[in-house]
Amino acid sequence: MAIKKSELYSTLWRSCDELRGGMDASQYKNYVLAMLFIKYVSDKAKHNVESLIEVPEGCSFDDMVKLKGKTNIGEQMNIKLAKWEEANDLEGMFKEADFSDESKLGKSNDLVQTVSNLIGIFQSSGLNFGKNQAGDDDLMGDAYEYLMKHFATESGKSKGQFYTPAEVSRVMAKVIGLNKEIRPNVSIYDPTCGSASLLLRALSEAPNGAALYGQEYDITTVGLAKMNMILHGYETYDIRSGDTLNNPQFLKDNNLTTFSYAVANPPFSQKSWLKSAKTNDKYERWNEHTIGVPPEKNGDYAFLLHIIRSLKDKGKGACILPHGVLFRGNAEADIRKYLIKRGYIKGVIGLPSNLFYGTGIPACIIIIDKEESASRKGIFMIDAKNGFVKDGNKNRLREQDIRRIVDTWDAFEDVSHYARFVKNEEIKKNEYNLNLPRYIDAENDEVIQNIEAHLKGGIPEHDVEQFYRYWEACPSLQQVLFKNGNRKGFFQFILDKQTIKEVINNHPDFDNQHRELFQSYAEWSQIWIPQFEQLQPNSFKPKQMIETMGDSVLEKFANSKLVDKYDVYDQLMNYCVETLQDDLYLIESDGWKVQTYVPQPIEKKKKEGTEEKPKKEKEAKTIKDIACDLLPVDCIVDEYFSTEKEKIAFLEEKLLSAETDLNELVEEYSDSYLDAGNYADNKLNKGNVQKKLKTADEEEAKILQEYINRSNIIAGYKKQLKDDNSELLEAVLQKYSSLTEEEIKKLVTNKWLVAFGNRLVAEIQQVSQSLNGQLQSLEERYEQTLPEINKEVELQEAKVMQHLEKMGFQL
Repeated sequence: MAIKKSELYSTLWRSCDELRGGMDASQYKNYVLAMLFIKYVSDKAKHNVESLIEVPEGCSFDDMVKLKGKTNIGEQMNIKLAKWEEANDLEGMFKEADFSDESKLGKSNDLVQTVSNLIGIFQSSGLNFGKNQAGDDDLMGDAYEYLMKHFATESGKSKGQFYTPAEVSRVMAKVIGLNKEIRPNVSIYDPTCGSASLLLRALSEAPNGAALYGQEYDITTVGLAKMNMILHGYETYDIRSGDTLNNPQFLKDNNLTTFSYAVANPPFSQKSWLKSAKTNDKYERWNEHTIGVPPEKNGDYAFLLHIIRSLKDKGKGACILPHGVLFRGNAEADIRKYLIKRGYIKGVIGLPSNLFYGTGIPACIIIIDKEESASRKGIFMIDAKNGFVKDGNKNRLREQDIRRIVDTWDAFEDVSHYARFVKNEEIKKNEYNLNLPRYIDAENDEVIQNIEAHLKGGIPEHDVEQFYRYWEACPSLQQVLFKNGNRKGFFQFILDKQTIKEVINNHPDFDNQHRELFQSYAEWSQIWIPQFEQLQPNSFKPKQMIETMGDSVLEKFANSKLVDKYDVYDQLMNYCVETLQDDLYLIESDGWKVQTYVPQPIEKKKKEGTEEKPKKEKEAKTIKDIACDLLPVDCIVDEYFSTEKEKIAFLEEKLLSAETDLNELVEEYSDSYLDAGNYADNKLNKGNVQKKLKTADEEEAKILQEYINRSNIIAGYKKQLKDDNSELLEAVLQKYSSLTEEEIKKLVTNKWLVAFGNRLVAEIQQVSQSLNGQLQSLEERYEQTLPEINKEVELQEAKVMQHLEKMGFQL
């Protein structure tokens, strides 16, 4: 059975719970990743004797399991990890994972318990990585990225710089053109590789593979990079340690080694970077005469110049740098002018602020291309600063933001308020300043308070024109909402603001857009239904299939006006992440098979000295207690047992009503006949009430009997529900066991299509709500003129004065 990524992620994050408290995320990540690495390589070695990573004798994960509970577990773990490093030339990989460190893991028995529990989490029978991967399933690589993102989130500002957000890495990997590379033996270089996520993301775009090279200053992070390579299944790499600017490690004939491609996310604005390197650099990266020397207090251009010098004659690269590199003056202005005149900069992509874990400042991607530098006529600029979503205390690029940037770059055509090819002549007139707002106008969505409208009323023409997207999609909607005002350049609302939403939703133009959207959905579905139903194990690549599905969505919804095609794309990609990708990997691994199970609760940590009791497996009592990964229970019930479901829902409503009736009776007489303090053990229940009924007077007996009657009704509903739930559970389990492959295909395909369709409904509802909200705000903005407000103030003032006079006050 394939491992579901969502379950793997939750299991891994549970391992972090074992370690929180004694250390922060920047420290405990080393222990979790060490265990993940050992478990993964050990499992793979059982099924692949030709693995390039050697499992030292006596050091496999199974050998570590044998250490659980032993007093010397920490010491023995360190010995085994040292043997892993020695056997595979991985010096320093586990340097920061000291399993004997009492300051982090606890003292004595606490340390033994913590380490034992950590091993136990990875011991789960569901975590077997030996046979799990489909042809393009980067299960462990994705798990590593998941952990690194969460570690970076928890590590804080000063310790999260080891990780470049995967979304930004994907943009960089795509815009340098690796996906179009047909040459063999290309190389990719990252001079500040961190945990190597950028390198590996770039590699994923290369259809024929590539050789990877990286340098990283921090020795601990070098270990993370090596681990990342192996967990991604890439066991041949060259990662070196050292200061890239002052002590570059990749040299050939006393010059810098050059590479086909380069990607980098160097530390922003590094101070005091110029050490053993000289102002006239011996590797000719910078000099005082022609290129210029980056300021010693700011190393941004030093890294960019290093990348350019490290590229072959036709090399291409992408580097993340702070926005300041686009416009700062003095020495940096001279270097920028030199690079532009040489034609090295092909493009600039402005990113949203607060994307990165080490800083909240906005950044940009500088795209370098040496191939046509001599004939380059200008620079292609993309201003993508507004394309993001809030994610905790950071911002994040959505799937639609990534795709919009990449599509725009590939098209290399101007897009209003978003992208523009700027010729060198214009850049020269701006004194080689590349600040994006100089070249790309912001969209006119600013709320401008119109003084005349506040004084005389009416809706300014400017404000109405800001809804141009809606008027283009629904040409006659504006005429239903607005009419010409009594002054030129002003409109008036025809409708009351409470009726705007209803009018929008019922308008023919809006209805037409709704139909066109779902016509596109129907056409898209007809393309994919047969492809879904033809899926067989070991015959397709899920990631590639999802990418193709996304391409087809953009094509089919290209003419959608009311709902942007990239919003539709985002909905599909989000559903893929949440559900569809797991389903596809299950089918690729196991075929169209369904298997029910009862999810077991997560076992809580046992207190020291507590006797371990045999674990009791949870049993299913209703359909809510069973699960099926590929075909959820609701799909079966809705298709085959809708009548039974409705009956149970009806009984549940009746039960709730009966319980409410009983609670109302108890509340009414809680201070008298139904006071719990008047009954045995201070418990108000049917049994105690029946006993008291025997000695009650007539008035009390009437109330007690009513309590019993209502309790009996509740008991009757509960019994009926129990019987009906048991019957339905049995029928559902029997149905699962008798499903044919064709039935499963039909039900699963329908599950996917219904889920996607529901997301489209939510998307168009969001458009309607957004338009309604904006129009109501516009109406409220100019609802009262200043004279009307002054008059109201005068009236209120007069009333106050009258009251004061009645009270005997004279002003």
